Amino acid sequence: MEKNGNNHKLRVCVATCNRADYSKLAPIMFGIKAEPQFFELDVVVLGSHLIDDYGNTYRMIEQDDFDIHTRLHTIVRGEDEAAMVESVGLALVKLPDVLNRLKPDIMIVHGDRFDALALATSAALMNIRILHIEGGEVSGTIDDSIRHAITKLAHYHVCCTRSAEQHLIAMCEDHDRILLAGCPSYDKLLSAKNKDYMSIIRMWLGEDVKTRDYIVALQHPVTTDIKHSIKMFELTLDALISFNKRTLVLFPNVDAGSKEMVRVMRKKGIEHHPNFRAVKHVPFDQFIQLVAHAGCMIGNSSCGVREVGAFGTPVINLGTRQTGRETGENVLHVRDADTQDKILHALQLQFGKQYPCSKIYGDGNAVPRILKFLKSIDLKEPLQKKFCFPPVKDNISQDIDHILETQSALAVDLGGTNLRVAIVSMKGEIVKKYTQLNPKTYEDRLELILKMCVEAASEAVNVNCRILGVGIGGGIIHQHELIHGSSFCAAELGHIVVSLDGPECLCGSQGCIEAYASGIALQREAKKLHDEDLLLVEGMSMKKEEVVSAAHLIQAAKLGNTKADSILRTAGTALGLGVVNILHTMNPSLVILSGVLASHYVNAVKDVINRQALSSVKTVDVVVSNLADPALLGAASLVLDYTTRRIY
Repeated sequence: MEKNGNNHKLRVCVATCNRADYSKLAPIMFGIKAEPQFFELDVVVLGSHLIDDYGNTYRMIEQDDFDIHTRLHTIVRGEDEAAMVESVGLALVKLPDVLNRLKPDIMIVHGDRFDALALATSAALMNIRILHIEGGEVSGTIDDSIRHAITKLAHYHVCCTRSAEQHLIAMCEDHDRILLAGCPSYDKLLSAKNKDYMSIIRMWLGEDVKTRDYIVALQHPVTTDIKHSIKMFELTLDALISFNKRTLVLFPNVDAGSKEMVRVMRKKGIEHHPNFRAVKHVPFDQFIQLVAHAGCMIGNSSCGVREVGAFGTPVINLGTRQTGRETGENVLHVRDADTQDKILHALQLQFGKQYPCSKIYGDGNAVPRILKFLKSIDLKEPLQKKFCFPPVKDNISQDIDHILETQSALAVDLGGTNLRVAIVSMKGEIVKKYTQLNPKTYEDRLELILKMCVEAASEAVNVNCRILGVGIGGGIIHQHELIHGSSFCAAELGHIVVSLDGPECLCGSQGCIEAYASGIALQREAKKLHDEDLLLVEGMSMKKEEVVSAAHLIQAAKLGNTKADSILRTAGTALGLGVVNILHTMNPSLVILSGVLASHYVNAVKDVINRQALSSVKTVDVVVSNLADPALLGAASLVLDYTTRRIY
């Protein structure tokens, strides 16, 4: 499997607990079985599949020609809250031996049942990757809590709706490990309606039944309010008896309260009533045909609000068990199903209608997406989950690796002649410096800067430096703090305009300080003089291949070249005017000039201040920095100051 970097088939364990989850897992199992070159499938059966009262539904798995590797009897009978807890405990006792023998690469777990919680807990504690189907959905009862608990244990997620995907992201799950695939059962639902259905309807409801003239009822206990759910079931049966239509009633699931619900059925004689057919289980292929052609479905099963929408069959959803589920327009909710008349009225409103088919939960292509997702799983990736929490305040605790590392910044100096990049430590030490000649074009400069930064960042690892950021530019310091500005672009001092008709600047404007006084500007003027044979004077010489630079202009001025001296004076005046503007705006107590040109400009700047500045700011001190690489250190300070502060 080259795509995921694995050198062996992916061993997938699918564990199924009941008839409902098998209807979702079976399409995936068929898909896995159809690609033996990529997958090995192990099937584990547990839960109510193995109980006679619930139809011994493991047989349908065998009929689908799947080899069942292990059968685990995990249900503790009693159908109350304690029995559910004991069933989870029994499953936790039995599962480790099975998983030790199978050693799967990944376990597929479906939904929100207590059996599934035992599966996910066992796999997580045994360092087995978990793919959870149908996470992120919302409903009532304890199922909601169990579903979200499994989400936290699972490493990968297959969800059915966009809302479920957003819920998973909001729960801090890694977006890269979430697949919006749709419900696997829809792959079968959307291709099932045209099959021979009348024989199936007659088999389950009688020879005299017509399409759209019968009801399918499926109601489960609500484990967080068992007493009320039993009463609601009793009212539902009374309403169905009064409504006087042929009705297929499926036995409830194994949750706490189911035993009492079965007693209610028997007390009312449902199993012997001429209008009713009471069954423990209907194979999913046949169940699809029954609900697709029913006049109505009633109850509180997730099937009613999910799968039945694919056929547009009317649904009456009773109580709070499915509160929060996304539903189509075919669903009529009776939240407070507290009277027989209310339920009967809902039956009168819904029975026999036909609604548009809904594809909220799938488009029929879930399984191919899931198989592709499985193939992409890289078993070499760390098993430990990572949660994508929203940003919070920095933790003040320390990590030994951070203590041993030197917190540093990458500083960039865009000079006229050279480009320089340096690794600068928190103490202001230049750990390593890189220098390259400045290319002629903007594109080449940008490419070289990126290349130098990448090289420096790689070297930082070798010299145990932790790069906190990259700094380019100058700065203004106020009360010992750098001023950053609203978009971190404060102190673009070089682009203060000092002349409306001055030379063009690299920024696209005209008359900026940089257009007069930067190294690039002086190099430009030096080249003009050189091209006109006006640069070199007595005492100067240049090799034929030597590049003209600002240094040549400065040398010429020192040796008496009046034109070169005039250019430097103009540059110094431009810089001085910019400084005067800053003095009038910020009123600083100190102006520091840095860089190789600073000593040539300092007197000119002072002269301009004396001539042009207001008297209130003329006393400012103007000094030259004695730092070896002030531009690099200043750029680094922008990063180091900002990234190491705890409060912003």
